[in-house]
Amino acid sequence: MPKGNATVGLDIGTSKVCAVIGEEGEDGQVEIVGVGCTPSNGLRKGVVVNIDSTIRAIEGAISEAELMAGVDVNSCYVGIGGSHIKGLNSHGVIAISRGREVSQSDVNRVMDAAKAVAIPLDREVIHILPQQYIIDGQDGIKDPIGMSGVRLEVETHIVTGALASAQNIVKSVNRAGLGVEDIVLMPLASSNAILSEDEKELGTVLVDIGGGTTDIAIFVEGSIWHTEVLSIGGNNVTKDISIGLRTPIVEAERLKVKYGSALASTVNSEDEVEVTGVGGRKNRSIPKKVLTEIIEARMEEIFNLINREIRMTGYENLISTGIVLTGGGSMLKGISELAERIFDRPIRLGMPQSVGGLVDIVNNPAYTTAVGLVFYGMRSKTGEGLKLVGESMFKNVGIRARRWFSEFF
Repeated sequence: MPKGNATVGLDIGTSKVCAVIGEEGEDGQVEIVGVGCTPSNGLRKGVVVNIDSTIRAIEGAISEAELMAGVDVNSCYVGIGGSHIKGLNSHGVIAISRGREVSQSDVNRVMDAAKAVAIPLDREVIHILPQQYIIDGQDGIKDPIGMSGVRLEVETHIVTGALASAQNIVKSVNRAGLGVEDIVLMPLASSNAILSEDEKELGTVLVDIGGGTTDIAIFVEGSIWHTEVLSIGGNNVTKDISIGLRTPIVEAERLKVKYGSALASTVNSEDEVEVTGVGGRKNRSIPKKVLTEIIEARMEEIFNLINREIRMTGYENLISTGIVLTGGGSMLKGISELAERIFDRPIRLGMPQSVGGLVDIVNNPAYTTAVGLVFYGMRSKTGEGLKLVGESMFKNVGIRARRWFSEFF
């Protein structure tokens, strides 16, 4: 197959690995030309625990996407998540150089000052995301270059991750025959695909419910102000069904997808579903309401944990547009209604926007991160991403990824 000028997003999740290949269309729109998705059991709560299984899942997803697109790819943008991800806000300040006009070197120096925080040796900075610049007390500045002043400050959000987890992701991708262009925080990638600029500016919460984790990102005034990863997700719902109904995990997942609902009150009490027994035991029929009550209890717990996290940040009054749910775990029936009841805010289901090509396939919350990685990759290639999220992230993460691999493996 020919090598195209394509951008590849690789979402290595707990329950599945998704690969999406995108190309820039004539009108500048992202055209999705290839999609591949394979089940994965090499990760637990977003962290690689079995490299061989992860490699096989990556190879399967990439091969499927390549075959659909008719191109051969050799590098990708990879999402990173897991409970090891931590975010913190930091502040940097410098004196503007002699010309009293802010230059790129001044921006680099103030970003260096902001990231001069104590980070354990087993952790690595993944992103440094500028929230706003301040010149001589004037805040709310997004691009300070060319402005005059004496004192330059920056407020940033720094995202760090466990070094070993990043190394294992890079190792898995490299062994699958691909290079790593960049490592990107999953909710940051997802935001590129589903959030409008107005939502980011006015304040919104992105909640990505995956198989093993739930990612939370709070956007205010166009920037990320808070990130958190909860070690709970859709797999917990499946396990609850498996234990509660005494049925195998595979059957529990089938029941959740086919008959599940997050609102038990919407289910007819007379409806029944057939449940497969464990260890050769006979199948039996149970009220469908029992299944939905199990699902509702767990989803209510997840939403309450998210709500508590939002309140702890102190930003709850700045969230004007509400909450956007995405990820495979957000596809349950009735989930928006349950979320509205618990959060008491407007809720919408987030799916990739402003894309062409294989829209019917990727128009699904499960593909949000992979499509977002394609958006991210295209912006970084054109340089737009540098203004969006800070120079050091794009320039250094790919280099660090290769260094991690060469030094440790």
